Amino acid sequence: MDSLLVVYKRSNEVTRMEVCFLSDVGQKRHTNQDYAQVYYNRQGYLLALLADGMGGHQAGDVASMQTVEDIGKKWQEAEVDTGEEVAKWLIQTIQDENQVIKELGESRAELNGMGTTIVAVVSIADQFIIAYVGDSRIYLLREGQLIQLTEDHSLVNELVKSGEISPEMAVNHPRKNVLTRSIGMPNTLEVDVANHFYQEDDYLLLCSDGLTNMVTEGEMAQIIEESPSMPAALQALIDRANEYGGLDNITALLLHYGGEVIA
Repeated sequence: MDSLLVVYKRSNEVTRMEVCFLSDVGQKRHTNQDYAQVYYNRQGYLLALLADGMGGHQAGDVASMQTVEDIGKKWQEAEVDTGEEVAKWLIQTIQDENQVIKELGESRAELNGMGTTIVAVVSIADQFIIAYVGDSRIYLLREGQLIQLTEDHSLVNELVKSGEISPEMAVNHPRKNVLTRSIGMPNTLEVDVANHFYQEDDYLLLCSDGLTNMVTEGEMAQIIEESPSMPAALQALIDRANEYGGLDNITALLLHYGGEVIA
């Protein structure tokens, strides 16, 4: 796939930002319940979204696609100027979408119990704001170090945090895929958000657990750094996950802050 090159204002300069994404059904699934897309609001700010749906039949497909497209359409009409405004917008919009997906799942038998994870990144001025629910992840690759910026909302992660199991035990835990938070749940959904400032040549990686359950963080960092282009890096990440079994759908989105300043 072709990467998407974004040129946007930063202070009084114009900085290059590149973003692209790729999704694969994997080796064991018959349908792809992951969904990713990028959107721009009226001020030209980027919103990148990635969702990993769950539910029988086509329910997971519906949940992930509708969640991403609903949030994306609202972003296209949004007018925000600060990181604080973006964070508030993300929380409210994701909470609203949680209710939409919950009600849709209750309205049709074939969609009953459907849900989805979501990870979101907004780039505004010299910072990026992240929001997330579920166990899809966002990583920052900076100076060779891959740093996980999100925390899995999963039963296994809660067990690790409480000391009941070790991180090594979590890797193959039988309830690894049980989420403690997802879009489509009853009541008000808690959405985690955080603000970060980017540096030149930073990469952000948004990905579903079809990648993180198969490929180590060290391998992911090496692949991104050694690939000749971002599309090549994405293909190599997915190929590696498939080589290791491809047990789930695999989706990755890369965002690169970099390049020469354009006069």
